[in-house]
Amino acid sequence: MSKKKLWLLAVLVMLVFSTILAACSSDSSDGDKDGEDGESSEPKILVFGRGGDSVSLDPARATDGESFKVTQNLFETLLNFGEQDTTINEGLATKWEPSEDGLTYTFTLREGVKFHDGTDFNAEAVVKNFERWSSGTEDQFPYYASMFGGFKDDESHVIKSVTAEGDYTVIFELKRPQSPFLKNIAMSPFAIASPTAFEESGDKFGDNPVGTGPFTFAEWKKNDSITIDKNADYWDQELPKLDKVIFRAIPDNSARLNALSTGEIDLADGVNPTDSKTVTDNAKLQLFERPSMNVGYLGLTNTRPPFDDVKVRQAVNHAIDKQSIIDAFFNGGAEIAKNPMPPSISGYNDDIAGYEYDPEKAKALLKEAGLEDGFEMELWAMPVPRPYMPDGTKVAEVIQKNLADIGIKAKIVSYEWATYLEKTKNGEADAFMLGWTGDNGDADNFLYTLLDKDNIGSNNYAYYSNDEVHEILIAAQSEVDEDKRNELYAQAQEIIFEEAPWVPLAHSTPLLAGTADLVNFTPHPTGSDRLNKVDFK
Repeated sequence: MSKKKLWLLAVLVMLVFSTILAACSSDSSDGDKDGEDGESSEPKILVFGRGGDSVSLDPARATDGESFKVTQNLFETLLNFGEQDTTINEGLATKWEPSEDGLTYTFTLREGVKFHDGTDFNAEAVVKNFERWSSGTEDQFPYYASMFGGFKDDESHVIKSVTAEGDYTVIFELKRPQSPFLKNIAMSPFAIASPTAFEESGDKFGDNPVGTGPFTFAEWKKNDSITIDKNADYWDQELPKLDKVIFRAIPDNSARLNALSTGEIDLADGVNPTDSKTVTDNAKLQLFERPSMNVGYLGLTNTRPPFDDVKVRQAVNHAIDKQSIIDAFFNGGAEIAKNPMPPSISGYNDDIAGYEYDPEKAKALLKEAGLEDGFEMELWAMPVPRPYMPDGTKVAEVIQKNLADIGIKAKIVSYEWATYLEKTKNGEADAFMLGWTGDNGDADNFLYTLLDKDNIGSNNYAYYSNDEVHEILIAAQSEVDEDKRNELYAQAQEIIFEEAPWVPLAHSTPLLAGTADLVNFTPHPTGSDRLNKVDFK
C-alpha cells in the first residue's frame, strides 16, 4: 500500500474515533437519566408510607386524616391555610370580602382553572358543591353539619344562600355571623369537586375522585396503596414538581421506618418518638416535626351504662396514669392533656387543674356510684397508629391495667379502621380510643365539633349532650370580639371538665421521617400535607 493511501486511512480512523468520543462525551454518566437541560428525565416518584388506608376519597364524606392526606392533593378549597399555620391565604378564590355585619361574603374566583375531567371550574360549580352538601345528611357529609350548624332545612343551619354572580363571583349569605367561617371554608372537607363527576358517580364518587388539584387520581388498591399522578394541565404550570405519588399503607410504625431505611419508601408518617434518634443518627434520613395541634383521648359513651353516670366518668379520669403513658410511648414528645383542645389554640383554659392520677379517689367515686365492686366493660383500641397515639393497642393495655387497679375489668377489642370509626360513631362502644387533629386552628373546631349535642352521630362520638354548653358554643361562634369568644370557650371547658365525657390523654408533637434528598416538604399542623412543591435534590 502506498504512503498516500496509508496516510488517508490513518486520517479516516482518527475521524471515526473522534466521532465516537464526541458521541460518548455528550452522554452523562447517568445514561438516559438526564436530558438536554441537565434535569432528570426519569419520573420523580414519591412513595409515602402511612399507618392506614383512606376511608373515602370524597373529601366531603371523609372524617379521617388518612383520607385527607390524599384528597388534599387531588382537590382544592376556595381558601388555603399557610404552609405551616392556619392563616387564611388564596386558594381557588383570589379575593374575599366580608360585609360589615358579617352576614355576607363575596368571593372572587381564580380564572382559567379546570377540573381533571376537563370541565370548567366556575361560580356555578361552587354553588353546586354547596347545594350537594347542604342537601345531604350527617351520614353522607358529617363535617358539613359540624361546621355549618346543620343542613339547609335545619333552623340552626348557618348558611342562608350561596349564589353565582357571573362566572367568577360567589356570594354567601349567612343567617347569623360565624366567626370561624373563613377558616371553615379552607378546611379539606370543603374542597370543590367536579359537579359533572359527582352527579354521574353518585355514592361512588369517593372511588373515582375528580378535583382541580395538582395531582389526578390513578389507582386505589384497597388496604395497600393509592396512586396519584401529576396534573399536566394544572393552572400553576410550575407545579407540581413530582410526577407521581404512591401512598402505601404500612400499619406497623417500626415496619414503616424499616421500609424507609431500606429505600422502599421515601417518606414515613407516624414515626415512634422512641425511634427519633435512629433517624437523626442516619445520614441518609431526615426527621420532621409536625406542629402540634391535636388531642388523643379515651372517649366514654355517655349514653351507655355505667358511663351515663358522671361519677363513673370522673372515676375513670382519676384512674388513668397519663404520665406513665407519655413516658412509655411518646419519649417526651407530648404533654398531658387536661382539656379537649390543645394549649396552642386561642381560648384554651389553663386554669383548669385536670384530674390527678389518684386510684383511691377513683375507687371512692365508684362506691358513690354504687359500683364498689367494679364492673365489666369493653375497651376499644385503635387498629392503626395516629399522630396523637403512636400505638393504640399498647396504650390500651396500660389503661386496662389502670382500670383493673380500681376493680374495672376491661376487655380490649378492635376492628378494621373504617369499621372502627363507623361503629364508634354509632355509639356501639363502652369506651374507645380516638383523637383529633385540628382542621382550622379554631376552638370551635374542637369544642363544638367534638362535644356539642348538634354533632351526636357525626363527630361527637361520646354522645355528650349539655344544653348550657350548647348555648355557650353557639354564642361563641357568633361573637366577633376575640376576648369575649375566649371567655365563652373558657366557661365551656369548665363545664366539660366537671362532666368528664372523655379522658383527655395527650397533646403530641407528631414525627415523620424522609430520605435526605427530599426537599420542600413542610408538615402541616392539620395533618393534611400539600405535596405540590415537594421535590428531590
